[in-house]
Amino acid sequence: MSSTPSTASPRIQALHRAIAVERAAVVEHPLYARIQTIADVRRFMEHHVFAVWDFMSLLKALQRELTCTTVPWVPRGDPGARRLVNEIVLAEESDDGLGAGFTSHFELYCAAMRECGADGAPIDAFVERVASGSSLASALTHSRAPAAARRFVESTFTAIESGSTPRIAAAFTIGREDVIPSMFTRLLEELGERSGARVGILLEYLRRHVALDGERHAPMANRLLETVCGESEANWREAERGAREALVARAQLWDGIAAELDTYAPIAVARA
Repeated sequence: MSSTPSTASPRIQALHRAIAVERAAVVEHPLYARIQTIADVRRFMEHHVFAVWDFMSLLKALQRELTCTTVPWVPRGDPGARRLVNEIVLAEESDDGLGAGFTSHFELYCAAMRECGADGAPIDAFVERVASGSSLASALTHSRAPAAARRFVESTFTAIESGSTPRIAAAFTIGREDVIPSMFTRLLEELGERSGARVGILLEYLRRHVALDGERHAPMANRLLETVCGESEANWREAERGAREALVARAQLWDGIAAELDTYAPIAVARA
C-alpha cells in the first residue's frame, strides 16, 4: 500500500522512487507475521509506544518551524502549510470519535497497553522524567527504555535537532504518515484472526491510523513537504536524507523487536 497517488507531483514521485528499497524493508518486514501470541503483542507494544510518543515530538517540531508558537503571536510562514500542520496536530493530539472522548493517539495507545497487560512502567517513567526537565538521554536511560526503542527515539531527535525543516518534514511524511497505513494494515491482518478482547483498543488504534493517515494525513503531509522544499535542489536532497534515515531507523526498530520476541517462551492468545 502506498499513500502517494499517481497524481502526486513529479518531485514527490521521484522522492518515493529514491527510497523505495528502504520503504519496502519496513512494509515487508517479517516482524508482522512473527507476532503470534498475547506475549508477542505486549513485547511489541512495550517497544513501539516510544515511537508513538516521539511521533508527537516530530510533529510539534514541524509546527514550531512552520507556525508561530510563541507569544506575542505574529503571522509566520506559508498559510497553507500552517493549515496542514495544525489540522494534523488537532487530530493527533485531541482526536474524537474513538469511544474515549477527546484524546491523543499516544494516550489511546497507553490505554491499549493497559488493556492487554503490557508493561507501561518504562514509558510512564520516561514521560514523567521528560516532563520534569530531564534530558532525553537521561530519561531514556533511567526509565529503562528498551535498547531498540531508545535507538529509534535518538534517531528521531537527531532529525529534529538538525535544524533542517526539509529533513524533519520528510522524516514525518515519508517515515511516518506515508508508511504507517501499510505497516498497520499488516499488523491488522496478523492480529485479526487471533485477537481476543484484550487487544480491542489496539485494533481500534490501528484501524484509526490506517483510515486517517491513508485517506487524509499522508496526502496532506506530501503537500506540506512540497511546500517546504519548493524548487530547491538542496532542500530535496535534505528531504531524501531525512526520509531514508527515518525508514532505516524503523526497520532497525522492527529488527530489535523481532530479536526480543525470540528470547522468551510464548503464551497462547486467549480466543474471543
